[in-house]
Amino acid sequence: MIETHELTKEFGDFRAVDHLNLKVEPGEVMAMLGPNGAGKTTTVRMMTSILTPSSGWAKIDGYSVIDQPEQVRSRVGVLTEQHGLYERMQGMEYLDFFGRIYRLPAHVRKERSKNLMDRFGLGDALNKRLGEFSKGMKQKLALVRAMLHNPPVLLLDEPTSAMDPLSAKLVRDAIIELQRDEHRTFLITTHNLTEAQLLADRIAIIRHGKLVAQGTFEELAQSFVGQQMMELQVNGELNGLADDLGEMVDIESVGMNWIRFTVDDPHQTNPQVLNRLVGMGVEVVTLASVNKSLEDIYLQAVKEDEAEGEQND
Repeated sequence: MIETHELTKEFGDFRAVDHLNLKVEPGEVMAMLGPNGAGKTTTVRMMTSILTPSSGWAKIDGYSVIDQPEQVRSRVGVLTEQHGLYERMQGMEYLDFFGRIYRLPAHVRKERSKNLMDRFGLGDALNKRLGEFSKGMKQKLALVRAMLHNPPVLLLDEPTSAMDPLSAKLVRDAIIELQRDEHRTFLITTHNLTEAQLLADRIAIIRHGKLVAQGTFEELAQSFVGQQMMELQVNGELNGLADDLGEMVDIESVGMNWIRFTVDDPHQTNPQVLNRLVGMGVEVVTLASVNKSLEDIYLQAVKEDEAEGEQND
């Protein structure tokens, strides 16, 4: 549904996006992560035909952003960092204006506008001037505008920035619902790593305009953080238990009544560990994974990319 090949954008001598290759399948959510200035927003603008690539190409639902910009824009909804809201307009008036741009019939404009405003908790602000909206309300209205023409692809640049926790959860729940029930495709740029881990099927990390990592959370965790870490807690002291398990797993650290170890395949190894403990008469309190975070993965990916850059220099 979204595809780029060697997508590049240069502004004079500065290369903002550097031979970027991405592929997002129908109904998939991809989170694009990267520091400020990494090229995320520039990539989104090329995908919507706002900016013309310097080289390479991008397609939305099979349509070229270079040769078929009208078809592309009809198939994407965009939430950008700069909303461009007309603050003298009222909520419904503003949405009706954009509905006309999308050439939606009057009854469709009205019905969709009201339904979407209700969905995002803006039902009481239909006739309120946009200048009176809070930052979070403006963000939600911009998201409503992006969805007004019912596009199959949504490109969301920091969708929950400036929102209070309740509003941000409402937007995240809406994204999950739209993907699950309506099979929408999303590309989301965000600095909120917890949000990315919650929403995304796959994650792309870019730095200096280059793709430095791409995959599912589990794939990236394996690549950048390593084997799965498990923690075993027993009832009572270990009494040499770590030595007994050392031939089965790689022991990382030991406490009075707990052991942390790594395994290649927990589904295969953990039952063997439990069977050994039961046979030894050891009472197991818990055996659980030590959660890896997307922050760990992101920082390691950036660190490795920095090290590679220093070697190339």
